[in-house]
Amino acid sequence: MIEHLEPEPSRPVRSWIRSAPGTHIWLLIIAVTSIVVVIVPDHLEHVLLHRNSSNIHELARHPVRALLSSAFWIVDPASLALYAVLFEVFHANVERWLGTLRWLVIVATGHITATLVSQKAVLMAIQDNRAPRSMVHVVDIGVSYGLAAAVGVLTYRLHGPWRWLYLAGSLAFFGLPLITGGTFTDLGHAIALAVGLLAWPLTRHPHPRHPRPPKPRPPHGKSLVRGVRRGAE
Repeated sequence: MIEHLEPEPSRPVRSWIRSAPGTHIWLLIIAVTSIVVVIVPDHLEHVLLHRNSSNIHELARHPVRALLSSAFWIVDPASLALYAVLFEVFHANVERWLGTLRWLVIVATGHITATLVSQKAVLMAIQDNRAPRSMVHVVDIGVSYGLAAAVGVLTYRLHGPWRWLYLAGSLAFFGLPLITGGTFTDLGHAIALAVGLLAWPLTRHPHPRHPRPPKPRPPHGKSLVRGVRRGAE
């Protein structure tokens, strides 16, 4: 497990970043891939987004690569600033609370499960002639499934009525689009949220934010001498 180091008051930005390393490494990679999408020609952008997509075609040919690489690209680079805010609000808080390892397990499970279930739904819709066959090559990339999982597990960070208000808001935000005729992406968001909510056992023993070494105790003989001196006084 990655240890979260003591905060550095003289370097607040550095301390903030180091307190949630996984979140900020992920955000940095997304920033780099977003810059790539902006600067490359349109035809190359099309190739990159499809090659790194977790659609049915790519999952059938390169399942591991598709599941991994799809989490590091976003369709619209203009939304990078919004994702940066959401990462700080949800991912960073979960990582600081539970530690990097448990945060990564929850987010990765949410991303993988939501992707596989939603793409299975797409495949079934194609087989039943409820969706065009071109959906096999649909662009399915982004960080929203992992984000939904983080939103779900963060429910248990709150206490009292705030927990239930937050849960109700999360269920409404991700559930209403699905109920009102949502897309396969809306299904993926609901699945990822459920993964986060089901991760409650991983929240029972939160990761200590800043573990401190125990204070050194004086040698036994030295404390005895002090006791004798105090008694003599």
